[in-house]
Amino acid sequence: MAVRLRMKKMGRKHQPFFRVVAVDQRAARDGKVIEYLGHYDPLVKETDARALLNAERIDYWLSVGAQPSDKVGVLIKKYGTNGTHLEQQRAAIERVQTTKPMAPPAVAIPKPKAPEPVVEAAPEASAEASAEATDEAASPEQTTE
Repeated sequence: MAVRLRMKKMGRKHQPFFRVVAVDQRAARDGKVIEYLGHYDPLVKETDARALLNAERIDYWLSVGAQPSDKVGVLIKKYGTNGTHLEQQRAAIERVQTTKPMAPPAVAIPKPKAPEPVVEAAPEASAEASAEATDEAASPEQTTE
């Protein structure tokens, strides 16, 4: 089986996103893959932050004879183990992470409470409760004198 390192198209219409994968060369572009090796997002503003690759696994596949496609070959040359743009990539990733807008914290909005049903007590019970309340209010004043 001949293995190729190539890109698998993901995302949706007008918003492409690619995974760098190891795949049998006879498989379809978006077919079954052997291993996921990284990704490439062409919509990221920072050019050097677009590709993130697992260099260790890519080196393994190259050592066992896998052939990279033209586009993946360029990505490996720039961002692989001994890539020419590794320092620029690290700086670009830091810039992207620091300038990423933070979403406002999620705050739970309290639900309005249902009004409690009004239960009218018997007139005798309310009279006793009000008498007790006035007795309690009067007694602390008498002790301070």
